[in-house]
Amino acid sequence: MKDQLFHLLETCMENSSDSDLEALAFVLKGMQNKISEKNSSYVDGLLHMERKMDTEYCEITIPINQVLYNNLDIVHGGITATLLDTTMGSLANSLLPSGFGAVTNQMNIHYIAPGIGEKLRCKAEVVHQGSKTLVVTGTVFRDDGRKIAYSTSTFFIIKK
Repeated sequence: MKDQLFHLLETCMENSSDSDLEALAFVLKGMQNKISEKNSSYVDGLLHMERKMDTEYCEITIPINQVLYNNLDIVHGGITATLLDTTMGSLANSLLPSGFGAVTNQMNIHYIAPGIGEKLRCKAEVVHQGSKTLVVTGTVFRDDGRKIAYSTSTFFIIKK
């Protein structure tokens, strides 16, 4: 497996532009983040997520890189959705007792402005916490402070 990977990396590096190499470095650094942070998921690592948690909110920041762009050179809507779902889900899961987890049941997103700049910051807050579901809101901001997306989600509470 390692030989195949070395060959693949070598081929990519030989045939890549500087822009391609910058994107590859971003992906490899994200993989390195995942490996060094034992509790991290691949998504957390690859998106370079920095998380702040509190009992009242969760906030995740990610740097913007061309790897995250759609064909219009703005952050892909699916990346924004992943950031929202991860932030809201992290908060939901942090509030549950041991042995329980929260999984997304429904998510509604309003895209408001393009994802551009140096980074995106998502903040989630709980609207309702019941015995079977949680309702959480999330808002994504660019580094210039402009709101780019707003979401509400319902999470099922399940036994692990």
